[in-house]
Amino acid sequence: MEQKHPLPPFTLETAKQKIQLAEDAWNSQSPEKVSMAYTIDSEWRNRDRFVNGREEIVKFLATKWDNELDYKLKKEYWAHTENRIAVRFEYECRTKEGKWFRAYGNENWEFDQNGLMQKRYASINDMEIKEEERYL
Repeated sequence: MEQKHPLPPFTLETAKQKIQLAEDAWNSQSPEKVSMAYTIDSEWRNRDRFVNGREEIVKFLATKWDNELDYKLKKEYWAHTENRIAVRFEYECRTKEGKWFRAYGNENWEFDQNGLMQKRYASINDMEIKEEERYL
């Protein structure tokens, strides 16, 4: 059986470990690596997009990182329960045209008994910034 440690039920310490693992994976910008943290049939809501399953996750992230260059993400613990974690995040990236953006948002995660994320709901707001305003 495929497992992704730490497993639920989460403590404060293991919830923070899970968040750091997610941050590290997303900053790798490897769609395949990131997708392995999710169930085969994982459900996402990312802004106004709905993504279902690992195959769609890989396609979504490949397109994302083709368009969001110099991507850098930071996630912070917000709350947790037995198999759920809420995070606040921000990331910065540059478009191919050279415009910089910072995105802020919240994510709600739900995990199965094997530590794989089965649901990810992300609310995200973007704002254009100047390159000298970057801090990530």
